[in-house]
Amino acid sequence: MPTYNLTQIAQHNTVTSCWVIIRNKVYDVTDFLFDHPGGPQVIMGLAGRDATAAYVPIHPFDALDKHIAPEKHLGDLDQASILELRQAKKVQAKTRDELRVEEALKNRPPLSRIINVQDMEETAKKLLPYKALAYYASAADDSITHIENARAFSRFFFHPRVMRSVSGCDTSSTILGYKTSIPVYISGSALARLGHPLGEVNFTRGAYKAGIIQMVSTNASLSYGQIAAARCSSDQPLFFQLYKHKNDTTAAKRIQEIEALGYNAIFLTVDTLVPSNREMDTRAPHYLEDFENQGTKRKSDSKDDQEEVDILGTAGGLIINNDNDMTWERTIPWMRSVTRLPIIIKGVQCVADAVLAAEAGCDGIVLSNHGGRQLDYSLPPLEVLYKLHEEHPEVFKKTEVYIDGGIRRGTDVLKALCLGAKAVGLGRAFLYAQSAYGETGVVHLVRILQREIRFGMHSLGVRSIDQLSPEMVERVDWQPALPAKL
Repeated sequence: MPTYNLTQIAQHNTVTSCWVIIRNKVYDVTDFLFDHPGGPQVIMGLAGRDATAAYVPIHPFDALDKHIAPEKHLGDLDQASILELRQAKKVQAKTRDELRVEEALKNRPPLSRIINVQDMEETAKKLLPYKALAYYASAADDSITHIENARAFSRFFFHPRVMRSVSGCDTSSTILGYKTSIPVYISGSALARLGHPLGEVNFTRGAYKAGIIQMVSTNASLSYGQIAAARCSSDQPLFFQLYKHKNDTTAAKRIQEIEALGYNAIFLTVDTLVPSNREMDTRAPHYLEDFENQGTKRKSDSKDDQEEVDILGTAGGLIINNDNDMTWERTIPWMRSVTRLPIIIKGVQCVADAVLAAEAGCDGIVLSNHGGRQLDYSLPPLEVLYKLHEEHPEVFKKTEVYIDGGIRRGTDVLKALCLGAKAVGLGRAFLYAQSAYGETGVVHLVRILQREIRFGMHSLGVRSIDQLSPEMVERVDWQPALPAKL
């Protein structure tokens, strides 16, 4: 294998010859430039240089093998250049954001002081690198749906029953036949390594220890194989959240890969066909530029007024190759033809589509608006669940129904279950937990929810999940005079 030095590599910094260094190996990415989901400008900003720091947190280790032809794996960086890069890294001044994160980590509260989901989120937001925070926290447009997802739970009140035996209360349930300690799963969330070096592995190990199930995102920052290998037991279930690629052959290969790795179900995401307007994520580079350049005058650029605004952000590039032409008539039968795994439709946002999913024979439905990250003013999933129960209760007998979005408390979980949901998914909450405390944060978050669910069950007069019923909740037309849950 040939070796190259930094001077040689630096000469290849154009769209006609673009090389990059990643983990001390040299790649010719010229042919891939315009196929890159985030656009060629992302790679061109690192052309002829070491791209490791930018690449590693958001790409699985096998991405280069999958997307760059073997003959474009040019060789290794020579030893002198490796030493030069190491030395440069040692003397490189830390950014203001890196210093801010270091200080926040020093002042991070002990895990014992984290007593609810909101505590975990607030702690994580203080110590996350801004790029990660902008991606995790961003929502569509004016964040109306993101906010209302949580506020919806405040419109439902309980009818607790008293004088009932509740000793031996059992919070466990099943999802697709797999046992879970609480009716909660880790919803598929991309790029966990932005918040913690171990990324999705924290979910895998934490889920096993806490007895719940992890859903893995198509856009995980670790490979599907790495995550599968991190399972603590050969029978630990893993679900897969699939963004279907527009090319059926590519999509089939992905499905076959995760099936061979032992994943147990596919959650086909149908509400994220095109990049949405997540302005916090879009503004992140500009915020960081201004934050790092405090006290210095920004240079004017005559081209600024002529350039088109790039709204892709971190999120947009991840879904740019998604299939925009999925239909009930074609896509579900096609998936049945390439896999025997259970198929769950994730991203159902109205009663009519929930009925269609059940009629299509799907094994499950996730009522979800992607955490308010896609179409603003989509109805909160809890409201859709309520409408589904009122208008088409037969759906719950045909298929398992789940919801995600806005769950902050054990009482939120119980309200959803009373209205017919089999389980609920949490995405951001677990991203924040693993970012702040790693694997132990994931376990701690489950224990918080389990404690709150158990207390709620005691107070409602039930001692098993299957005793929860619609009569135990009522939708009201007023809201308590309390600060809204955000």
